[in-house]
Amino acid sequence: MKRILPFIVIPLAAALAFAGWRTFFGSGGPDIEPGSTLLVELSGRYVEAPAQPLISRVLGDTERPFVGLLSTLALAERDDRIATVVLRIRSLDIGWGKADELRAAIGRLRAAGRKTVAYLELASFNASREYYVATAADEIYVLPGAAIPVVGLAAEYIFLGGVWEKLGLEIEVSRAGKYKSAVETIAGTGMSEASREMANSLLDDMDRRFRTAIAQGRGLTPATVDAVIDEGPVLPAQLVAHDFIDGVRHLRELAAFEAPVVTPEVYAEVSPGDLGFEPVAHFALVYGSGTVVAGKGRRSLRGEPVFASETVSQALLDAAKDPEIDGIVFRIDSPGGTSFAPEVIWSALQHIRAEGAKPVVASFSDVAASAGYYAAVGADAIVSSPGTLTGSIGVFALRPVFGGLFDKLGIEVETLQRGKHADFLLSSGVQSEGSRERMRALTLDIYDLFVGRVAEGRGLERIEVDAVGQGRVWTGEQAHQAGLVDELGGLHTAVSWLNRELGHDEDADVLLIPYPRTGGLSEQIAELLRGDASAFSDLSARELLAARRVLPLPKILWQLESWLAELPLDAPLLIPPVIVEIH
Repeated sequence: MKRILPFIVIPLAAALAFAGWRTFFGSGGPDIEPGSTLLVELSGRYVEAPAQPLISRVLGDTERPFVGLLSTLALAERDDRIATVVLRIRSLDIGWGKADELRAAIGRLRAAGRKTVAYLELASFNASREYYVATAADEIYVLPGAAIPVVGLAAEYIFLGGVWEKLGLEIEVSRAGKYKSAVETIAGTGMSEASREMANSLLDDMDRRFRTAIAQGRGLTPATVDAVIDEGPVLPAQLVAHDFIDGVRHLRELAAFEAPVVTPEVYAEVSPGDLGFEPVAHFALVYGSGTVVAGKGRRSLRGEPVFASETVSQALLDAAKDPEIDGIVFRIDSPGGTSFAPEVIWSALQHIRAEGAKPVVASFSDVAASAGYYAAVGADAIVSSPGTLTGSIGVFALRPVFGGLFDKLGIEVETLQRGKHADFLLSSGVQSEGSRERMRALTLDIYDLFVGRVAEGRGLERIEVDAVGQGRVWTGEQAHQAGLVDELGGLHTAVSWLNRELGHDEDADVLLIPYPRTGGLSEQIAELLRGDASAFSDLSARELLAARRVLPLPKILWQLESWLAELPLDAPLLIPPVIVEIH
């Protein structure tokens, strides 16, 4: 049966999304005058997940898929009625991988003949990412009174070990990989030399690309950019004087607003079919977002996307069996998770490859590290944005020891065991050396399996994988140089790879269809009445956001809480240095 109501479309060589109940082959969209200005809003958080089902939107969920933003830019790319695109940029809660994809999308708009204007409307001590995105535009303006400091980049790493000491809690650690510094974040009080080496390497690479983007986008020499950053301009007038921006004015004072203006709400009604969209293939879009966990599910109780092994692996297998699907894009945005869950996904990808069913390309968003990277190595190819945090081939295990805390609280504990090493199962006292050795053996065995899977998937020798492994996190650009990814780019590049693999022009139109499918309205209502956690995910997310407003802790601590909340601390884990926040 031919699908005439697809959920997601890729026009040209970029993502294009629209509502599933709108017929894109039809006409009757809004009237847009030639020479119009399209206003695009960039703000807040964008997730790597399908649009929320209707019932969630009715309940008030406002979560926005990143592909939807790429969709709007891609549609404007081929819409000759649009002369100028104004990007109204407010505070963005995205990583450097998504920032790279936005810059590339803006670059494609310029290549298609659209004038692009970035309008920065924020007052923040931390606007590096927003400015980085803006430098891809032809012109940059800021709101009077805005704060856009351009003072370079900085990274923060937090260590919680001192907290446990004060509580009398001891944490025993076993890890495979000298760079596996997540254990330092959780259990340590400072940065090891290996971790410092890795942290400086990541910051150096991000800083180099940040400065290069400014130089190329603003037509300045690298020496000029370095000198201005070291001067540390924070006032808009200073940025104008250094040619880092073009002016300071209100949005409606921009020359682009002398033309008819098309708002995002109106442009959402434009039909791709009216712009000559003709798909040559159907690709499944399978998301692997959030913490990697075992079992089924799409959302955590906190409302966050969750990378559940059975749900994702079944989606991959279903897409491979669907006769209408020609290829699969496996879109990953994950900091890692449990040690065994990605093996389930790896097995599904191996089955698809063995059957010769469909080509599969993994596409990395902001982060694809540890278990997130493990899940991808069974794909036919891996595409990563230059700023994606990836790799972290390593494993660790933590064992909290509560004896000191129990003493402080006056809690008495008596233990009984059968078996010389049964203390391996206890948490009230320090393990024996024999039990520690078993913990180390388990950790090393999982690391050995991880290295083997990467070596097989990437066509490398195990010694080569170990050399770039050891728990080390790389940027996408560094990972490409190390052979851990095949191409640099975003979703656009991944789709181009599939098109080439199938013998199509790499810029050919295709349909992207999300897997697993969202159930119909009756099924969604049934889930709500059953009390499924996913049905109330929007409420949980709002409660968590409310807590963050009441407790103004650093964002990176909330990230730590979010990532670890779904993970068992009584099992080996595959996660990168838990917090890598580069401003």
